[in-house]
Amino acid sequence: MDIVILAVVIAVVVLGALGGLIVGSRRKKQLPPPPPAAPDITAPPAEPHVGDEAETPREEPRRTIEEVDLPDGSAPVVVEEPPAEAPAIEIPEPTAGRLVRLRTRLSRSQNALGKGLLTLLSREHLDEDTWEEIEDTLLTADVGVQPTQELVERLRERVKVLGTRTPEELRTLLREELITLVGRDMDRAVKTEPEDRKPGIVMVVGVNGTGKTTTTGKLARVLVADGQSVVLGAADTFRAAAADQLQTWGERVGAHTVRGPEAGDPASVAFDAVKEGKEMGANVVLIDTAGRLHTKTGLMDELGKVKRVVEKHAPVDEVLLVLDATTGQNGLVQARVFSEVVDITGIVLTKLDGTAKGGIVVAVQRELGVPVKLIGLGEGADDLAPFEPEAFVDALIGE
Repeated sequence: MDIVILAVVIAVVVLGALGGLIVGSRRKKQLPPPPPAAPDITAPPAEPHVGDEAETPREEPRRTIEEVDLPDGSAPVVVEEPPAEAPAIEIPEPTAGRLVRLRTRLSRSQNALGKGLLTLLSREHLDEDTWEEIEDTLLTADVGVQPTQELVERLRERVKVLGTRTPEELRTLLREELITLVGRDMDRAVKTEPEDRKPGIVMVVGVNGTGKTTTTGKLARVLVADGQSVVLGAADTFRAAAADQLQTWGERVGAHTVRGPEAGDPASVAFDAVKEGKEMGANVVLIDTAGRLHTKTGLMDELGKVKRVVEKHAPVDEVLLVLDATTGQNGLVQARVFSEVVDITGIVLTKLDGTAKGGIVVAVQRELGVPVKLIGLGEGADDLAPFEPEAFVDALIGE
């Protein structure tokens, strides 16, 4: 019995020893890693000294509350901005003799007509073929069929009576006949000064692309150069920036511009322009209308409405139709339709320096029975000139 107990005790001791060895080996395997080295810590910036280490405060001047100016609270302080500089007012070129001064520019492109006619008339024998060439030259220049036939007939008679033909005689003969054809006795003054009232009212009409708004601005310069005060009515409310463009033209010569909202009623703008022109005592009101296509019946009717609304103030003194000289005979179709709507009283021919078709002056006058009153000879601000038949013909045939 004692042996059994002893064996059990030995077994328990042996098992205990083995268990201790196993646990010890496991603890050795699971030891934590060594602690990392302590990081370098940058010392924080020194704090201000306090207590005994503080610096002695410096003496600074101080103001009492009685010495400080406090706002009284009556009104906020407003910082005035420097006033914007008004645009410089330009002095337009005098209109007297302007076409004569621009004759060289006109003759550069128009000499083809005059020189062609003089060359043909200078031939030793003027047979039927030559006279047909003369007719073709005139027709190519857009003089028109009937005016061409009349001119050729008169030339044939005078050349036959003249007999010998020196270059100077031919030039004099052609000059006289062309001036007669253009019309020496037509009243070409732009009516802007009615006797019984102020202001004179001028409407400017035309299709898109003829330079109508630019022409209105240039006409304002012509009138200002002649000593008249001008109000501009920006009744072209359908074209983007048309009112801005017209206002810029007005500001350059000191003309006031009346404008309305974009896509607004053009008749209302025109009415207000005349009203303000009256209140300001202006000499002339120029109304720039939308560049309507003559094929749009509804838009043409609206143009007639603009005129009727304006005439609630006073009669319209001038209705100027702006035509592009380069359009030739198509311009006559435009002129005919516009004249049926608003009773055209005068023609403005633009871009006349860029075409050899100067005969459109004759054709459009015959078509409408109204004179060409102004012609545009370039892109310059003062390149709009009153039409003078003699100066125009001299540019056609050259010196």
